[in-house]
Amino acid sequence: MSFATRLKQVMEEREVKPVELAAMIGKGKSSVSQYLSGKNVPKHDVQEKIAEVLDCTVEYLNEETALNDHTKNGLYSVPIPLAAKILGKSDQFVRTALQAGTAPFGFAAMKRTKWSYHISPSKLKEYVGSETYYQFVSK
Repeated sequence: MSFATRLKQVMEEREVKPVELAAMIGKGKSSVSQYLSGKNVPKHDVQEKIAEVLDCTVEYLNEETALNDHTKNGLYSVPIPLAAKILGKSDQFVRTALQAGTAPFGFAAMKRTKWSYHISPSKLKEYVGSETYYQFVSK
């Protein structure tokens, strides 16, 4: 995955809009649009600001693997869009289930004014079965 793809993914998970990210990192909306389109990749110091405000690591934003450690606390997490695809449900369905505490494979926590989500890869695999899980995730 490219930096742009990872950035989009994390922003979607955190429900952060481009204009909001721009304000949080002190950049213009056009700069963030260029990061999201893949036209430009931000300098390392800007990547650090992005990682900080999105609660992920710079390494995660630049990695090529599908599932990896992307939270500061060391938790491995399946991104909401991927979990939704595996489950055959919408992103919103997965978010709602996590918020309600009815999803046996993860949880949601309110951070200030936004929800933060964690989906355990092993519990999701157990829930849907290995065969289904590995249709979407490389071993």
